[in-house]
Amino acid sequence: MSTFLGMPALPVYGTGNLHASESFPKAAHRELGNAQLRANLGHATHTIRDKRIQVVSELPDWEQLRDAGSAIKESVMARLPELLEQFEENFTARGGVIHWARDANEANAIVAGLIRETGETEVVKVKSMATQEIGLNEYLEEQGIAAFETDLAELIVQLDHDKPSHILVPAIHKNRTEIRDIFLREMPGADPRLTDDPAVLAMAARSHLRRKFLTAKVAVSGANFALADSGTLAVVESEGNGRMCLTLPETLITVMGVEKLLPTWQDLEVFMQLLPRSSTGERMNPYTSLWTGVTPGDGPQNMHLVLLDNGRSAALADEMGRSALHCIRCSACMNVCPVYERTGGHAYGSTYPGPIGAILSPLMTGIQAEENNSLPYASSLCGACYDACPVKINIPDILVHLRSVDVGSKRGTKKIPTQMDVGMKAASWAFSSGKRLGLLEKGLPLGRLAAGPDRKITKLPGIAAGWTQSRDIPAPPPQSFRDWWAKEHRTPAAGSATPSPGTLPQNKLPQNKEDQP
Repeated sequence: MSTFLGMPALPVYGTGNLHASESFPKAAHRELGNAQLRANLGHATHTIRDKRIQVVSELPDWEQLRDAGSAIKESVMARLPELLEQFEENFTARGGVIHWARDANEANAIVAGLIRETGETEVVKVKSMATQEIGLNEYLEEQGIAAFETDLAELIVQLDHDKPSHILVPAIHKNRTEIRDIFLREMPGADPRLTDDPAVLAMAARSHLRRKFLTAKVAVSGANFALADSGTLAVVESEGNGRMCLTLPETLITVMGVEKLLPTWQDLEVFMQLLPRSSTGERMNPYTSLWTGVTPGDGPQNMHLVLLDNGRSAALADEMGRSALHCIRCSACMNVCPVYERTGGHAYGSTYPGPIGAILSPLMTGIQAEENNSLPYASSLCGACYDACPVKINIPDILVHLRSVDVGSKRGTKKIPTQMDVGMKAASWAFSSGKRLGLLEKGLPLGRLAAGPDRKITKLPGIAAGWTQSRDIPAPPPQSFRDWWAKEHRTPAAGSATPSPGTLPQNKLPQNKEDQP
């Protein structure tokens, strides 16, 4: 079977669950009011973060591993068309069928068509960011096909009619009491005496899923890696539910982003050390499943792979931002991010939350997409995400780059200048002349008057209100540095002693804290 392979005309922007329905500031403001959410997130992220630090510290060559992972991914992006051709040749030679999808609409239609060919109306699913990205579950439901998530956290989110809020732990925003209530409300045949003990909840989920595993004829999965030199696909997981999906059904349909390629088996060795430590804080994955084509009488006999673009070519076209495609979906950046810890994943709108989502979603949809142009600002630029990233994606630099792209895209398109436009214009006017700046500095006493007796400015109007909502501004000094310098370094009268350069006369030393420059 021959398959047309060609890189689409750039850029191909992504569709599906990549667009936020509201701006990040608006969504974040709402989520910050959820005390239970913040408590759940704080506990979970700190637990995972501490486990990661412990297992990473055990490796003396951790930084060398990060360098190797980054170099491999950079090489893949530089050779992507070549590697895709090599992978297609090896995958099809072993009995698999490849389908190419430009966007979410094409991918969904391909998967639904393949399921209809089997005559089935139910499928089991392995946890997959790619299928969440394209909104596959929702699409299949519209087509009369029921998709059952088998990952425990994904199952919880699905039963609650909710959306994932974390790449690794989709139900991180829920505690075990909430999970028990979901099971009692939504899970058919749940024991009314169900408790919130984790072991009891896990057994309830197993009982619910076991029937699906044994009867399902079709499974849908994602893939963590694909090896170009052999046509092999790999899924890594912690629960084993994925392996049940990958081995029992007759038909297996995998949806994978084109960036998941690795050149060789030897390259996989690097990522099998980086991924578990960065994601779950484990030394190795409890379950690693690899499959290479079709084996008669063993496992799925119909093997399909949908290779997905959906905005990846647009990200690849951005020279500064393309390293976002190096992401291996470990979620380490989220677990250290102070913004994510307080707002949660839903505030980002996209399937990809946290620092990586703040760069990946705008790159895949285009920064001009109004729903996503606030995401590059959803960061304090503290750099913790870069320090934690196992493949050294420089997220802070890409965030700054996307902010500049966003500003540039809006330049000259607005008829009425915004407060920011006016403010920046005024700043440019003032700082371009020493005399002008000196005139403005004469207004410092007014600032001290506004600060009041507690010497704090607690509320400002307009766009500055966003700053004073979270922090106070100290009162300005009683005089500017320029005024102080001019006063203390004026030409002395004839016959008077001249102080040494850089020193103050004894009678001019600052007498109190407020008199200091």
